[in-house]
Parts: sequence; C-alpha cells; structure tokens
Amino acid sequence: MDRRDELAELLTDQDIETLRHLVNEGMGANTLRALTSDLAYLQAWSLAATGRSLPWPAPEALLLKFVAHHLWDAEKRLTDPEHGMPADVDDKLRIQGFLRTVGPHAPDTVRRRLATWSTLTKWRGHVGAFSSPALKSAIRLAVRAAPRPKRRKSAKAVTGDILSKLIGTCRTDNLRDVRDKAILMVAFASGGRRRSEVAGLRKEQLATEAPIHLDGAPPLPSLSILLGRTKTSGADNDEVVYLTGRPVDALNAWLALARIESGSVFRAIDRWGNVSKRALDPKAISDILKQRVEMAGLDPAEFSAHGLRSGYLTEAANRGIPLPEAMEQSRHRSVQQASEYYNSATTRSGRAARVWE
Repeated sequence: MDRRDELAELLTDQDIETLRHLVNEGMGANTLRALTSDLAYLQAWSLAATGRSLPWPAPEALLLKFVAHHLWDAEKRLTDPEHGMPADVDDKLRIQGFLRTVGPHAPDTVRRRLATWSTLTKWRGHVGAFSSPALKSAIRLAVRAAPRPKRRKSAKAVTGDILSKLIGTCRTDNLRDVRDKAILMVAFASGGRRRSEVAGLRKEQLATEAPIHLDGAPPLPSLSILLGRTKTSGADNDEVVYLTGRPVDALNAWLALARIESGSVFRAIDRWGNVSKRALDPKAISDILKQRVEMAGLDPAEFSAHGLRSGYLTEAANRGIPLPEAMEQSRHRSVQQASEYYNSATTRSGRAARVWE
C-alpha cells in the first residue's frame, strides 16, 4: 500500500488538524516528519494491541502496556515466548512495515514516541498520565533490567584528520568535487551543522565580514551565516555562526564556479554538469559524505552526516578550545550533551588512560 494512503487511513481528521497547527506555528520540517511518523506508529500499535484507535487522553494502563510491549528482556524471551510484545501484535506491525528489526526497541525511541504522544495530547487540550510515577518507574526499571549500549548517530566522528582525507578526494578542476569540498568544510567549520541546515542554506543567509588579522599572517576572509530558527533555538531567536579562512575560500570557489548569485547554495549537478536551481535534499548530504569516505579508503558504514557535528566538538576538545566557545559555534543548548564529546576526548588522552604506556 502506498505510504500516503496508509497514513491517511491511520490519521484522523483531528490528527491532521493538530499537525497543520504545528506547521502554522513554525515547526521544522524534520520535527514534523518525526511527529507524523511517531503518531502513525502509535495508532498502528494501538489498533494491533487493543483493536481500537488511540484514546485521547490515553489511560495510564495503556501507556504501561506500550512500555511492556517495547522494552523487554531478549534473554527472558528465549524461555518465555509470551514475554514482551505479543506475537500477533508483532506480526500486524511487521506486515504494515512498522517493524523491521527483531528485538526490543531502543529506550530513546520509546521515550521519543511517548514524548510525541504527550505533546499531541496537550495540543488536543487534554492532560495525560505521562508524568505518572508508575510510568517513569516502569521505563527506568525496564532499561535497567535489559541494558543495551547506546549507539551514536554516527559510529565515528569526522574529526580534523578524517576531514582532511575526505577533502583530499576532491579535485579543484571538477565542479562536483568543488561543491562537495565546500559542503564538507562549511558543515564542519560552522559548528557541525545539521544536514537539513546545510541543504537548506541560501545565498541570502551569507554576509561578508571584515577580514581577520592575526599577528604575522595574511588576513583571513570571514563571513557570517544567518541560521535563523534552528532545531534548538527559541521561537524568536535568529542564530548566527561564522566562517573564517579556508572554508570561506572553498565556499566562494563553489559559488563562483557554479555562478550562484541568489537562492540555494548547495545544488544538484546532473550527468552533463548542469547545476540545478533546486536545493539538495538533506539525505544527499549524508550520501556525499559516505561517498567521500569510501573514496578515502574508509568504511562508509561507520560514518554519517551527524559525524560532522560530533566531529566538530571532538576536534574542539582535542585542540583545547573551551566548551562555551565551541558551543557558541555549534549552537548546542545542552551543556550535558556537548560535554560528552569533551569528556570522551579528555578521558581518552588523560593520565588515567595512560597509566601503562
């Protein structure tokens, strides 16, 4: 069944109105896409598990059932087939394409879907049981009973040394190579921008700044990027980051070679070398990164576009750049999240890790 028709069957008119309201309020496209996907899954699960559509608000018992069906012990399942998600529910979701892997869900996925459920409940004007002690305790104990390693969005960070290898695959006399070099350098040096921000970058967001003068060195070109509202910015905050030096040169080289004076900065190139007027799809940013990783002789499975974001903070930590300064460029709001990269870099090279050199 076509995915659009399937969603039309799962989502009610009120669901559509709720999502339309979120669009009008300025919610990002990726966030809206995730909300829609989560809502479709929740509705499909409710129909499979209870035979009824999602109730609004959901009773606490249904929330606990959701946890029991998704956070279970794989080892316990070997001796107790009834443990976890029932086989008939699993089959229904798998036939519809909502389940693709075998085993319990990742705790973060369960938390995100519950958060989506809670958000949509509030938008409908209801108060749910999502903050109940029983639900919080169930999630905490389920995670503790069946721990699983947390996987990063990108198995490996694209740090400075990796980035140099990727850029090394780009020639200066090839239009596609010039574009890819600019994408990699801009995405990394601007603080590890998200792929949606890179793909959606427009010429109107760029502003030339005064050159940076350092002692005994030629002036470095500088420009600012008006990010506008991002995934983590407030409703009224327009965020700005800066590029200096080689990333500016790489970007200007692409703009000049592609003759881009307005509109989307990073665009598709067809087989005949014609530059499209439309922006690259965000997925293309990840595809370009993986292609360059393979050309550099590395494993594409170990890298994704998010590796540029984690790589920026890891590289900043390795170079001794203070965390607040790095966060100004990466625009992380959470010190806890950003400091994870710093802690990893410090621990790996610290004296405790080198006790037996």
